[in-house]
Amino acid sequence: MRSDNHNGLPFMKMHGLGNDFVVLDARVQGIDITPALARALGDRHRGVGFDQLAVMTSKDHGLHLTFYNTDGSLSAACGNATRCVARHVMQETGQETLTLTTDRGVLTACDAGDGLTAVNMGHPQLGWSDVPLASDMDTLALPIEGSPVATGLGNPHCTFFVDDVGSVDLAAFGAEHEHHPLFPERTNVQVAHIIGPDHIRMRVWERGVGITLASGSSSCATGVAAARRGLTGRKVQIELDGGTIFVDWREDGVWMTGPTTHVFSGTLTPSFLESLT
Repeated sequence: MRSDNHNGLPFMKMHGLGNDFVVLDARVQGIDITPALARALGDRHRGVGFDQLAVMTSKDHGLHLTFYNTDGSLSAACGNATRCVARHVMQETGQETLTLTTDRGVLTACDAGDGLTAVNMGHPQLGWSDVPLASDMDTLALPIEGSPVATGLGNPHCTFFVDDVGSVDLAAFGAEHEHHPLFPERTNVQVAHIIGPDHIRMRVWERGVGITLASGSSSCATGVAAARRGLTGRKVQIELDGGTIFVDWREDGVWMTGPTTHVFSGTLTPSFLESLT
């Protein structure tokens, strides 16, 4: 681990509906991010704790975000972290809209009013090879018990529609399906049920993380899956363990809107950073 700051490494702790993040700003200060650093920071007992680590860098004179899971693996997309960082930068610059990039591509975020932040997560990937899946098959009904829906949003998703999400042992169910052989890059797993017109209850298991209180890309994938199945329209309200998020599958992509919170800022000590080398 190398940092240009010999006095430690500043960080921010943020969350969107309890889906929590450590954010490192490497736009000015050079930071070498390693899987060991990500795992150490994600340890809720010996580090800071997070569902994802988000790293801000400058790329082509704009903001780029890179995401790491708690197991040190990379994730191309993280909707709630994108909204949190976008809110921070918009407050920093006075902008009401912001364009940024992730490994998912170019994303647009905006102030949605009432303290809410929206981000366009782009068009969903609906073809088997784009999710990706191991072979050619119908992504609307996978040959897995429960006939889940597969969706790509920069990361793979597997959505099961059930009678009651509370009856599912998500810890066991999620761990089993994350590593299903149909998903060569592993998958995020959602269980969802319809509670009313355009109103969904959903719980999520994130690959490389486990059970989380919320997930932005999982919410978008569930909204898309429900619309494709004809269970809802393209604009839905989703109730997560951590709160409510709104998903709107428009012509220009899947928009997600919800609250964000900057909890605190801190500094990782030089001795902690040196212990990772």
